[in-house]
Amino acid sequence: MTRAPLTVRRWGRAEYERLVNLGVFQGEPIELIDGQLVVAEPQGAYHASAISAAEYAFRAALPPGWIVRTQMPVSLDDLSEPEPDLVVVEGPPGDYRHAHPRRPAVVVEVAESSLEFDREQKGSLYARAGIEDYWIVNLIDRLLEVYRDPAPDALTPHGWRYRAVVRLTSGAIVGPLLLPSCRIAVADLLP
Repeated sequence: MTRAPLTVRRWGRAEYERLVNLGVFQGEPIELIDGQLVVAEPQGAYHASAISAAEYAFRAALPPGWIVRTQMPVSLDDLSEPEPDLVVVEGPPGDYRHAHPRRPAVVVEVAESSLEFDREQKGSLYARAGIEDYWIVNLIDRLLEVYRDPAPDALTPHGWRYRAVVRLTSGAIVGPLLLPSCRIAVADLLP
């Protein structure tokens, strides 16, 4: 007996947002990644501490007119609405009352058990969306991975990748491309 191939139903961001507004996913850690509902990894204490450290470091370094959003949705395209651990966006919080940010200046993921997913799946997704600055706080190796210069690459999960990748240790200082006056010690991102 032959089986018919499985059909995967892809969700659009508008459909996903309607379900969220109806409370369908209440209390469930779900993200929309390229049309698929993905359950987010549970957070341990180390991961949560790193998110707090990154938030604190960014808030201390940002000039007026920029805000930090932690674990909130970003509307990348019609098929993706991930919830990065941290993003930096321009404007006051009220600017995002009716819609999630579309183009953050920086997207940060804190990675322990999700390191490969964050590098490959989310990295390709953020590159496809044109995010110029994607950072991974790598808790396994205790370093910061900075991804820049998105470009098409048919061999990646979402058809895009970052051409420039720099791995920085705790002694380094880094700043977002769009905020050259903002300087953050990598040590401040690693609890």
